[in-house]
Amino acid sequence: MSARATARAAAPAAPVVPDGSAELVREVLEEYGAAARIGLLRYVGGGEPRRHLYDLTADYPTRGGRSLRASLCIATARVFGASLEEAINSAVALELLHNAFLVHDDIEDESEERRGRPTLHQLHGVPLAINAGDALAVMSLRPLMENRRTLGPALALRILEEAERMARESVEGQAIELGWRRDNVVDLGDHDYLHMILKKTCWYTTIYPCRVGALIGSRDGVDLDRYLRFAFFLGASFQIEDDLLNLTGDPVRYGKEINGDILEGKRTLMLIRLFQAAQPSETETLRQLLGQERGRRGPDDVRWVRRRMETYDCIGHATRVAHGLAGAARHEFETAFAGLPESRDLAFMRALATWVIARA
Repeated sequence: MSARATARAAAPAAPVVPDGSAELVREVLEEYGAAARIGLLRYVGGGEPRRHLYDLTADYPTRGGRSLRASLCIATARVFGASLEEAINSAVALELLHNAFLVHDDIEDESEERRGRPTLHQLHGVPLAINAGDALAVMSLRPLMENRRTLGPALALRILEEAERMARESVEGQAIELGWRRDNVVDLGDHDYLHMILKKTCWYTTIYPCRVGALIGSRDGVDLDRYLRFAFFLGASFQIEDDLLNLTGDPVRYGKEINGDILEGKRTLMLIRLFQAAQPSETETLRQLLGQERGRRGPDDVRWVRRRMETYDCIGHATRVAHGLAGAARHEFETAFAGLPESRDLAFMRALATWVIARA
Protein backbone atom coordinates (compact mmCIF):
# COMPACT_ATOMS: atom_id res chain seq x y z
CA MET A 1 0.00 0.00 0.00
CA SER A 2 1.68 3.22 -1.18
CA ALA A 3 1.61 6.43 0.84
CA ARG A 4 -0.24 8.18 -2.01
CA ALA A 5 -2.90 5.47 -1.96
CA THR A 6 -3.31 5.78 1.79
CA ALA A 7 -3.74 9.53 1.49
CA ARG A 8 -6.53 9.01 -1.07
CA ALA A 9 -8.13 6.40 1.17
CA ALA A 10 -8.42 8.93 3.99
CA ALA A 11 -11.53 10.52 2.47
CA PRO A 12 -14.33 9.37 4.83
CA ALA A 13 -15.42 11.78 7.52
CA ALA A 14 -14.62 11.00 11.13
CA PRO A 15 -17.25 8.66 12.59
CA VAL A 16 -19.77 9.47 15.26
CA VAL A 17 -19.83 6.77 17.93
CA PRO A 18 -22.50 6.09 20.55
CA ASP A 19 -22.53 8.00 23.82
CA GLY A 20 -20.34 6.43 26.47
CA SER A 21 -17.60 5.31 24.10
CA ALA A 22 -15.12 7.89 25.42
CA GLU A 23 -15.76 6.63 28.95
CA LEU A 24 -15.24 3.05 27.78
CA VAL A 25 -11.89 3.97 26.22
CA ARG A 26 -10.82 5.72 29.41
CA GLU A 27 -11.83 2.75 31.57
CA VAL A 28 -10.05 0.17 29.41
CA LEU A 29 -6.90 2.27 29.14
CA GLU A 30 -6.83 2.65 32.92
CA GLU A 31 -7.46 -1.05 33.56
CA TYR A 32 -5.03 -2.51 31.05
CA GLY A 33 -2.52 0.29 31.57
CA ALA A 34 -2.45 -0.43 35.30
CA ALA A 35 -1.89 -4.14 34.64
CA ALA A 36 0.98 -3.36 32.25
CA ARG A 37 2.61 -0.93 34.69
CA ILE A 38 2.47 -3.47 37.51
CA GLY A 39 4.19 -5.99 35.26
CA LEU A 40 6.68 -3.42 34.02
CA LEU A 41 7.84 -2.50 37.52
CA ARG A 42 9.19 -6.03 37.93
CA TYR A 43 11.92 -5.12 35.44
CA VAL A 44 12.79 -1.45 35.85
CA GLY A 45 13.26 -0.73 39.54
CA GLY A 46 15.58 -3.28 41.11
CA GLY A 47 19.24 -4.00 41.37
CA GLU A 48 22.38 -1.92 41.37
CA PRO A 49 23.62 0.60 40.40
CA ARG A 50 20.36 2.13 41.50
CA ARG A 51 21.32 5.83 41.51
CA HIS A 52 22.86 5.85 38.04
CA LEU A 53 20.70 3.25 36.27
CA TYR A 54 17.63 1.71 37.89
CA ASP A 55 16.27 4.94 39.35
CA LEU A 56 16.47 6.32 35.81
CA THR A 57 14.82 3.36 34.07
CA ALA A 58 11.92 3.57 36.52
CA ASP A 59 11.42 7.32 36.02
CA TYR A 60 9.36 7.64 32.81
CA PRO A 61 7.21 4.53 33.44
CA THR A 62 6.16 5.87 36.86
CA ARG A 63 5.16 9.27 35.44
CA GLY A 64 1.99 7.78 33.99
CA GLY A 65 0.89 7.89 30.35
CA ARG A 66 -2.08 6.48 28.48
CA SER A 67 -0.64 2.98 27.82
CA LEU A 68 -2.42 2.91 24.44
CA ARG A 69 0.01 0.41 22.96
CA ALA A 70 -0.20 -2.09 25.80
CA SER A 71 -3.99 -1.73 26.01
CA LEU A 72 -4.46 -2.27 22.27
CA CYS A 73 -2.28 -5.39 22.43
CA ILE A 74 -4.27 -6.84 25.34
CA ALA A 75 -7.66 -5.90 23.88
CA THR A 76 -6.88 -7.45 20.50
CA ALA A 77 -5.72 -10.66 22.14
CA ARG A 78 -8.89 -10.82 24.24
CA VAL A 79 -11.09 -10.15 21.22
CA PHE A 80 -9.76 -13.43 19.86
CA GLY A 81 -10.32 -15.26 23.14
CA ALA A 82 -7.00 -14.94 24.98
CA SER A 83 -6.74 -14.15 28.67
CA LEU A 84 -5.04 -11.13 30.19
CA GLU A 85 -2.32 -13.41 31.56
CA GLU A 86 -1.52 -14.69 28.06
CA ALA A 87 -1.14 -11.16 26.65
CA ILE A 88 0.48 -9.30 29.53
CA ASN A 89 4.13 -10.18 28.83
CA SER A 90 3.91 -8.85 25.27
CA ALA A 91 2.14 -5.71 26.50
CA VAL A 92 4.80 -5.11 29.17
CA ALA A 93 7.60 -5.58 26.61
CA LEU A 94 5.95 -2.98 24.38
CA GLU A 95 5.70 -0.48 27.24
CA LEU A 96 9.38 -0.98 28.07
CA LEU A 97 10.41 -0.39 24.47
CA HIS A 98 8.09 2.61 24.22
CA ASN A 99 9.80 4.23 27.21
CA ALA A 100 13.22 3.44 25.72
CA PHE A 101 12.17 5.24 22.54
CA LEU A 102 10.91 8.22 24.57
CA VAL A 103 14.24 8.62 26.37
CA HIS A 104 16.18 8.54 23.11
CA ASP A 105 13.65 10.72 21.26
CA ASP A 106 13.91 13.41 23.93
CA ILE A 107 17.69 13.50 23.53
CA GLU A 108 17.52 13.57 19.73
CA ASP A 109 14.89 16.33 19.81
CA GLU A 110 16.58 18.29 22.62
CA SER A 111 13.22 18.23 24.41
CA GLU A 112 12.94 19.83 27.82
CA GLU A 113 9.74 18.30 29.21
CA ARG A 114 8.11 14.86 29.26
CA ARG A 115 4.84 14.06 31.05
CA GLY A 116 4.91 17.34 32.95
CA ARG A 117 8.46 17.06 34.28
CA PRO A 118 11.99 17.72 32.97
CA THR A 119 13.25 15.12 30.53
CA LEU A 120 15.64 12.44 31.73
CA HIS A 121 18.69 14.00 30.07
CA GLN A 122 17.83 17.38 31.59
CA LEU A 123 17.81 15.76 35.04
CA HIS A 124 20.81 13.44 34.75
CA GLY A 125 22.79 14.42 31.66
CA VAL A 126 22.91 12.90 28.20
CA PRO A 127 25.32 9.97 28.87
CA LEU A 128 23.32 8.50 31.75
CA ALA A 129 20.02 9.05 29.91
CA ILE A 130 21.29 7.26 26.80
CA ASN A 131 22.42 4.33 28.91
CA ALA A 132 19.03 4.20 30.68
CA GLY A 133 17.28 4.18 27.31
CA ASP A 134 19.53 1.34 26.15
CA ALA A 135 18.73 -0.55 29.36
CA LEU A 136 14.98 -0.18 28.82
CA ALA A 137 15.34 -1.55 25.30
CA VAL A 138 17.28 -4.55 26.59
CA MET A 139 14.74 -5.09 29.39
CA SER A 140 11.97 -5.35 26.78
CA LEU A 141 13.43 -8.68 25.63
CA ARG A 142 12.94 -10.44 28.97
CA PRO A 143 9.10 -10.55 29.02
CA LEU A 144 9.12 -11.67 25.39
CA MET A 145 11.38 -14.57 26.31
CA GLU A 146 9.12 -15.36 29.26
CA ASN A 147 6.29 -15.89 26.77
CA ARG A 148 7.72 -19.39 26.34
CA ARG A 149 6.16 -20.40 29.67
CA THR A 150 2.66 -19.11 28.93
CA LEU A 151 2.41 -19.47 25.16
CA GLY A 152 4.94 -22.13 24.24
CA PRO A 153 8.24 -21.76 22.35
CA ALA A 154 6.80 -21.66 18.81
CA LEU A 155 4.37 -18.80 19.47
CA ALA A 156 6.94 -16.96 21.60
CA LEU A 157 9.36 -17.07 18.67
CA ARG A 158 6.72 -15.72 16.28
CA ILE A 159 6.13 -12.79 18.65
CA LEU A 160 9.88 -12.12 18.78
CA GLU A 161 9.95 -12.09 14.97
CA GLU A 162 7.14 -9.54 14.93
CA ALA A 163 8.97 -7.47 17.56
CA GLU A 164 12.15 -7.44 15.48
CA ARG A 165 10.27 -6.15 12.44
CA MET A 166 8.45 -3.52 14.50
CA ALA A 167 11.70 -2.21 16.01
CA ARG A 168 13.36 -2.11 12.59
CA GLU A 169 10.45 -0.24 11.00
CA SER A 170 10.45 2.25 13.89
CA VAL A 171 14.14 3.13 13.76
CA GLU A 172 13.96 3.44 9.97
CA GLY A 173 11.10 5.91 10.33
CA GLN A 174 12.99 7.82 13.00
CA ALA A 175 16.00 8.01 10.69
CA ILE A 176 13.85 9.46 7.91
CA GLU A 177 12.54 12.21 10.19
CA LEU A 178 15.93 13.00 11.73
CA GLY A 179 17.47 13.07 8.25
CA TRP A 180 14.92 15.62 7.06
CA ARG A 181 15.84 17.87 9.95
CA ARG A 182 19.60 17.41 9.65
CA ASP A 183 19.56 18.10 5.91
CA ASN A 184 16.90 20.82 6.26
CA VAL A 185 14.65 19.15 3.69
CA VAL A 186 11.73 21.38 2.70
CA ASP A 187 10.42 19.79 -0.53
CA LEU A 188 7.95 17.38 1.09
CA GLY A 189 4.32 16.45 0.59
CA ASP A 190 1.61 14.82 2.66
CA HIS A 191 2.53 11.42 1.20
CA ASP A 192 6.10 11.78 2.50
CA TYR A 193 4.79 12.50 5.98
CA LEU A 194 2.39 9.55 5.88
CA HIS A 195 5.16 7.20 4.78
CA MET A 196 7.39 8.41 7.59
CA ILE A 197 4.78 7.99 10.32
CA LEU A 198 3.74 4.61 8.94
CA LYS A 199 7.21 3.45 9.91
CA LYS A 200 8.06 5.67 12.87
CA THR A 201 4.72 5.78 14.71
CA CYS A 202 2.22 3.28 13.36
CA TRP A 203 4.31 0.13 13.47
CA TYR A 204 4.91 0.24 17.19
CA THR A 205 1.84 2.22 18.27
CA THR A 206 -0.96 0.38 16.48
CA ILE A 207 0.19 -2.14 13.84
CA TYR A 208 2.38 -4.28 16.08
CA PRO A 209 -0.07 -4.31 19.03
CA CYS A 210 -2.88 -5.46 16.71
CA ARG A 211 -0.76 -8.08 14.98
CA VAL A 212 0.69 -9.51 18.19
CA GLY A 213 -2.68 -9.46 19.95
CA ALA A 214 -4.22 -11.37 17.05
CA LEU A 215 -1.24 -13.71 17.00
CA ILE A 216 -1.69 -14.53 20.69
CA GLY A 217 -5.47 -14.78 20.65
CA SER A 218 -5.72 -16.91 17.50
CA ARG A 219 -2.62 -18.99 18.28
CA ASP A 220 -1.15 -17.88 14.94
CA GLY A 221 -4.34 -18.84 13.17
CA VAL A 222 -5.18 -15.66 11.20
CA ASP A 223 -3.60 -13.60 8.43
CA LEU A 224 -1.98 -10.71 10.29
CA ASP A 225 -1.82 -8.49 7.21
CA ARG A 226 -5.59 -8.05 7.25
CA TYR A 227 -5.18 -5.68 10.23
CA LEU A 228 -2.56 -3.46 8.57
CA ARG A 229 -4.90 -0.90 7.00
CA PHE A 230 -7.01 -0.38 10.13
CA ALA A 231 -3.93 -0.04 12.31
CA PHE A 232 -2.19 2.33 9.89
CA PHE A 233 -5.17 4.68 9.63
CA LEU A 234 -5.62 4.60 13.41
CA GLY A 235 -1.94 5.27 14.11
CA ALA A 236 -1.67 8.02 11.49
CA SER A 237 -4.67 9.92 12.86
CA PHE A 238 -3.24 9.48 16.37
CA GLN A 239 0.11 10.99 15.35
CA ILE A 240 -1.39 13.93 13.46
CA GLU A 241 -3.60 14.72 16.44
CA ASP A 242 -0.55 14.50 18.70
CA ASP A 243 1.22 17.01 16.45
CA LEU A 244 -1.84 19.27 16.58
CA LEU A 245 -1.93 19.07 20.39
CA ASN A 246 1.66 20.29 20.42
CA LEU A 247 0.34 23.54 18.93
CA THR A 248 -3.11 23.82 20.47
CA GLY A 249 -3.23 21.56 23.54
CA ASP A 250 -3.61 22.57 27.16
CA PRO A 251 -0.06 23.03 28.51
CA VAL A 252 -0.83 21.24 31.80
CA ARG A 253 -2.72 18.28 30.36
CA TYR A 254 -0.46 17.89 27.31
CA GLY A 255 2.63 17.26 29.45
CA LYS A 256 5.22 18.46 26.91
CA GLU A 257 6.39 21.81 25.59
CA ILE A 258 3.68 23.60 23.62
CA ASN A 259 5.14 24.59 20.22
CA GLY A 260 8.11 22.31 20.91
CA ASP A 261 7.79 20.74 17.46
CA ILE A 262 8.41 24.13 15.86
CA LEU A 263 11.47 24.73 18.02
CA GLU A 264 12.74 21.26 17.10
CA GLY A 265 12.08 21.77 13.39
CA LYS A 266 9.89 18.68 13.10
CA ARG A 267 8.36 18.17 9.67
CA THR A 268 4.76 17.92 10.82
CA LEU A 269 1.85 17.99 8.40
CA MET A 270 1.26 21.62 9.37
CA LEU A 271 4.84 22.64 8.59
CA ILE A 272 4.81 20.76 5.30
CA ARG A 273 1.56 22.52 4.36
CA LEU A 274 3.10 25.88 5.24
CA PHE A 275 6.00 25.28 2.87
CA GLN A 276 3.52 24.41 0.13
CA ALA A 277 1.20 27.40 0.67
CA ALA A 278 3.47 30.28 1.76
CA GLN A 279 4.84 33.01 -0.46
CA PRO A 280 8.38 32.44 -1.83
CA SER A 281 9.89 35.06 0.48
CA GLU A 282 8.21 33.46 3.49
CA THR A 283 9.34 30.01 2.41
CA GLU A 284 12.94 31.20 2.21
CA THR A 285 12.73 32.81 5.66
CA LEU A 286 11.30 29.57 7.04
CA ARG A 287 14.01 27.49 5.39
CA GLN A 288 16.73 29.67 6.93
CA LEU A 289 15.02 29.57 10.31
CA LEU A 290 14.87 25.76 10.32
CA GLY A 291 18.47 25.55 9.15
CA GLN A 292 19.63 27.00 12.47
CA GLU A 293 20.38 24.99 15.58
CA ARG A 294 17.44 24.66 17.96
CA GLY A 295 19.05 26.93 20.55
CA ARG A 296 19.04 29.83 18.08
CA ARG A 297 15.27 29.63 17.54
CA GLY A 298 13.24 31.54 20.11
CA PRO A 299 9.70 32.70 21.02
CA ASP A 300 9.63 35.38 18.30
CA ASP A 301 10.45 32.74 15.66
CA VAL A 302 7.71 30.46 16.99
CA ARG A 303 5.16 33.28 16.87
CA TRP A 304 6.19 34.08 13.28
CA VAL A 305 5.65 30.47 12.21
CA ARG A 306 2.36 30.16 14.12
CA ARG A 307 0.94 33.31 12.50
CA ARG A 308 1.67 31.98 9.06
CA MET A 309 0.26 28.57 9.89
CA GLU A 310 -2.96 30.35 10.82
CA THR A 311 -2.87 32.52 7.69
CA TYR A 312 -2.61 29.51 5.40
CA ASP A 313 -4.99 27.26 7.40
CA CYS A 314 -2.28 24.69 8.07
CA ILE A 315 -3.91 23.53 11.30
CA GLY A 316 -7.27 23.19 9.54
CA HIS A 317 -5.65 21.13 6.79
CA ALA A 318 -4.05 18.74 9.26
CA THR A 319 -7.29 18.46 11.22
CA ARG A 320 -9.20 17.48 8.08
CA VAL A 321 -6.61 14.84 7.19
CA ALA A 322 -6.70 13.42 10.74
CA HIS A 323 -10.52 13.22 10.64
CA GLY A 324 -10.42 11.52 7.25
CA LEU A 325 -7.92 8.95 8.47
CA ALA A 326 -10.01 8.29 11.56
CA GLY A 327 -13.05 7.67 9.38
CA ALA A 328 -11.01 5.31 7.24
CA ALA A 329 -9.89 3.47 10.38
CA ARG A 330 -13.51 2.97 11.44
CA HIS A 331 -14.39 1.58 8.01
CA GLU A 332 -11.39 -0.77 7.93
CA PHE A 333 -12.12 -1.94 11.48
CA GLU A 334 -15.52 -3.30 10.46
CA THR A 335 -13.89 -5.21 7.59
CA ALA A 336 -10.85 -6.52 9.46
CA PHE A 337 -12.74 -7.69 12.56
CA ALA A 338 -15.93 -8.84 10.87
CA GLY A 339 -17.40 -12.03 12.29
CA LEU A 340 -15.96 -11.72 15.77
CA PRO A 341 -18.45 -11.75 18.65
CA GLU A 342 -19.30 -8.42 20.25
CA SER A 343 -17.42 -7.77 23.49
CA ARG A 344 -16.18 -4.94 25.67
CA ASP A 345 -12.76 -5.22 24.05
CA LEU A 346 -14.16 -5.09 20.53
CA ALA A 347 -16.22 -2.01 21.46
CA PHE A 348 -13.09 -0.40 22.90
CA MET A 349 -11.15 -0.96 19.69
CA ARG A 350 -14.01 0.36 17.56
CA ALA A 351 -14.22 3.50 19.69
CA LEU A 352 -10.50 4.25 19.39
CA ALA A 353 -10.98 5.68 15.89
CA THR A 354 -12.92 8.58 17.38
CA TRP A 355 -11.00 8.83 20.64
CA VAL A 356 -7.66 9.45 18.89
CA ILE A 357 -8.95 12.70 17.41
CA ALA A 358 -11.11 13.79 20.34
CA ARG A 359 -8.68 13.32 23.22
CA ALA A 360 -7.30 16.38 25.01
